Amino acid sequence: MLKNKIVTIGEILFDVFENTKKPGGSSLNVSLHLQKQGIPVGFISAVGDDQNGEELLSYLKDQNFDTSHIQTSSLPTSTVTVQLDKNKQASYIINKPVAWDDIALNNDLIELVKAADAFVYCSLTCRELKSKNTIYQLLEYAQLKVFDINLRPPFYEIETLKYLLAKVDILKINEDELRYLTNELSLPTLENEALKVLSKEFKLQLICLTLGDKGAKVYYKNEIYSHSGYQVNVVDTVGAGDAFLATFINYYLKGINMNQILEIASKIGSFVASQAGANPKYPENLLNKYPN
Repeated sequence: MLKNKIVTIGEILFDVFENTKKPGGSSLNVSLHLQKQGIPVGFISAVGDDQNGEELLSYLKDQNFDTSHIQTSSLPTSTVTVQLDKNKQASYIINKPVAWDDIALNNDLIELVKAADAFVYCSLTCRELKSKNTIYQLLEYAQLKVFDINLRPPFYEIETLKYLLAKVDILKINEDELRYLTNELSLPTLENEALKVLSKEFKLQLICLTLGDKGAKVYYKNEIYSHSGYQVNVVDTVGAGDAFLATFINYYLKGINMNQILEIASKIGSFVASQAGANPKYPENLLNKYPN
């Protein structure tokens, strides 16, 4: 079996806009952006035995994307209704139960995760017991655990989040999610102090906080690093955070300095926000000046 550098687990679905539908799901988006950046990916998920499932698998095969760890479930393939506000910020109506709620553990997945340099997961995939148990088991075999907290009301509870946080090495979180944890965990109200206490309490290696059009910051080795982001004409924000995370993980594993990692990840996240949907094609020169 070919070694996969990064393994992801989670949602595969169609984002349904007013006039069209596009392949998506935070975990699939991260995986597709890693592939665009030349990183081998093992993606674990499930689709239904239905037309949407066939269309998603066909789309991925056209992208030369490895579908061998996408299971087939008796539940329907996931669809999500995307609603954009006046600032093109997305909110989501997420149906349940769906195929990615039904991911089964097997030995192939265990070996896949064991061989990977990083394992990426999120809280949304833990909303139903079967997929949650699969993630819990796979976490025991992961070398580097990356948690995109990805809170989607009403599909989370603090006890599950605390369990997942206790396992994580790298946490990716946005402003609203940090406010939620600040309230639930009695963190300091000042942002930088909250990151410091959260990191210490859960023994985190790194926290990456995305700030929308204000950029991002990282708490790493007792220091704060920040980038103010790039100003673009936003088409929609769907997948921008996923593109940011994929780029961040890629360049973190390459070992380059944190300020440059934030610069690159912010650039890719902003590019995606300037395009329609979560997985636009990269211009040839988008990553030319950065390390391969």
